[in-house]
Amino acid sequence: MTAQAITVLYDGGCPLCRREINHYRRIAVDLPIEWVDVCLAECDLARFGLTRQDAMQLFHVVDATGTLRVGAQAFIALWSVLPGYRWLSKLCRGLGLAPLLEFVYVRFAGWHYRRRCRDGVCGLPPEAPRS
Repeated sequence: MTAQAITVLYDGGCPLCRREINHYRRIAVDLPIEWVDVCLAECDLARFGLTRQDAMQLFHVVDATGTLRVGAQAFIALWSVLPGYRWLSKLCRGLGLAPLLEFVYVRFAGWHYRRRCRDGVCGLPPEAPRS
């Protein structure tokens, strides 16, 4: 593990997301990871060039080089620094699985976001119905 910190942006208002992040936090207790709940009012997403809606729709990680990773690439970047998950990161990179993971994740995340936010439950204005 590099001594440089990474930043993980997550939707702390989503029970599924919160449960997964809490798992990662337990195994990463001594690692230099900044955990940013994008639902908190004091969260400054402008420093990442994101809106709250952007940050809630997909998972984001700023890796140790300062590169913003999104979706499957964000998970792979996080896994690469976590004990017990580094092998998964290497496997995904080595076998070129990122495009497949991205395909599946983007569809799941879109469905999950629409389901969670359709009635304004997520704190954002409800989306207009699509015609």
